[in-house]
Amino acid sequence: MAASSPLKGIELIDCAKANAKKGAEFAAQQCGYGNQTKQFLDAVQDACQSIGVDVNELRDLISDQQQVKVSHGIEIAPETPTNL
Repeated sequence: MAASSPLKGIELIDCAKANAKKGAEFAAQQCGYGNQTKQFLDAVQDACQSIGVDVNELRDLISDQQQVKVSHGIEIAPETPTNL
């Protein structure tokens, strides 16, 4: 659910982090900034700096756990349909 007014501080950081994977425009709308993406990004950066976190872009808020990791593994299958 989108915020009715622009979020500030830790609430803004939480909202931005939760929506960062969907892009800055979407996150700005969800955090109450509407189409003011630049203002949203500036506010996120200011909020992060106020708690001592260095953020260069919105995707810096995406944690490793939120990112889908594809590992290149090996396929294990029977040599033939009837023989393992």
